[in-house]
Amino acid sequence: MTQEQHDKLQSIIRGAKRLVFFGGAGVSTESGIPDFRSVDGLYNQKYDYPPETILSATFFYRHTEEFYRFYRDKMLCLTAKPNAAHLKLAEMEEKGHLAAVVTQNIDGLHQMAGSKVVDELHGSVHRNYCQKCGKLYDAKWILESSGIPTCEDCGGLVKPDVVLYEEGLPNDTVNHAVKSIAEADVLIVGGTSLNVYPAAGFLRYFGGSHLIVMNRDETQADKNADLVIRDKIGEALSSIDL
Repeated sequence: MTQEQHDKLQSIIRGAKRLVFFGGAGVSTESGIPDFRSVDGLYNQKYDYPPETILSATFFYRHTEEFYRFYRDKMLCLTAKPNAAHLKLAEMEEKGHLAAVVTQNIDGLHQMAGSKVVDELHGSVHRNYCQKCGKLYDAKWILESSGIPTCEDCGGLVKPDVVLYEEGLPNDTVNHAVKSIAEADVLIVGGTSLNVYPAAGFLRYFGGSHLIVMNRDETQADKNADLVIRDKIGEALSSIDL
């Protein structure tokens, strides 16, 4: 990031009245969690089925044991810790600069870093529930289970509270995220290709003063952005003095 970019980023953040951060997988890659579409991401690894097939509702119910084999191996990165981006966003919220985080990630790292207002569009690996009685289980329980995890109380199938392909996004979360973006005067889009819908379509609700894009690769939002930064999100954000 150039000095000019740094100064502009700092000026916009400091002047924001209602700043919202909209993030994707690129926010967590600095914590060691792979994204889906990079050259070393999950979409380019070899499995009996492609990941987008495994992570579908149809596959979950038809091949539940195979789903969980992949899920435990590739989706539960429970040793990951918040990186500089997560920590800076939490600090920004604490100091009154950030109104909300809207995330496509399911790793819970924003909350682990201390963020309070987080809209998890695709759910969280840290919440799992029995489909029969509703009993909740944490991610550690899922990781330590074997085969198909079933409820200790009623024997029902336990499902992660994550949005699989073919499933709709949770209405309450969507409504709050859209409201946050619509009311923002500054929107930072970070670590997302903006290729996954419907989440990527949320940007159309933004009508504020400044749009900032932080992403390694080009996105469809770049042409409308006041500032485009190609550096690591953690490095860019942590350089800002609040």
